[in-house]
Amino acid sequence: MNQQLIRPDRFFFGTRSLPCPYLEGKTERKVVTDLSGPNADELYERLSRAGFRRSHSLAYRPACPNCNACVPVRIAASEFQWTKSFRRVTKTNSDLTADDIEAIATVEQYRLFSSYQRRRHEGGDMSGMDFGDYRAMVEDTPVSSRTVEFRDREGRLVAVMLMDRMEDSLSAVYSFFEGSETRRSLGTYMILWMIEHAQATGLPYVYLGYWIEGSDKMAYKARFKPLEVLDQDGWLTL
Repeated sequence: MNQQLIRPDRFFFGTRSLPCPYLEGKTERKVVTDLSGPNADELYERLSRAGFRRSHSLAYRPACPNCNACVPVRIAASEFQWTKSFRRVTKTNSDLTADDIEAIATVEQYRLFSSYQRRRHEGGDMSGMDFGDYRAMVEDTPVSSRTVEFRDREGRLVAVMLMDRMEDSLSAVYSFFEGSETRRSLGTYMILWMIEHAQATGLPYVYLGYWIEGSDKMAYKARFKPLEVLDQDGWLTL
């Protein structure tokens, strides 16, 4: 960990062990710290470069016993390689409008979120979230956070992305979409939108969280090239 991050007024805590949601038979633990304070944005940026992610007002990073499978990854936006498949996804969704708005939860968003959880993650940790829980996920943030709403020509909300904006990057916090719109590949499209937005605003990176080699849930991230990974020598191209 970058020693500059460890200050006398900065405390890091370890969570209790839980079953890993990605690798069977493994145990998950995290190291976390509170982001609240007058310099939350600056601290968050530095922690992001050190492989941390954000949830509510906390920054966290895996610290699992006997396992280092979770690898922080980010896309080098200016060097992004457009494939025929990516261009096809963009063309398919050219009818959608994207509204980059303040991170405020709405009932309309929550209905789509609940539908997404029932379709994709029934029985998961987030499937039982009520509107208060959802609102906390969106609005409980000490940094510059945005929600991006994607709507079709009829004005129907089909996808939402919670995104953090930093000085040199965008970070995908969470996204969800209409499950019946399978032809759109909305999950992929939202990442492509972030890349284009980063390019348009001169931001070098798009953070995607963690990638696990061999995990079907994480495999899609390796498609976005060049993808950089963080190891003990710093950020390197995968």
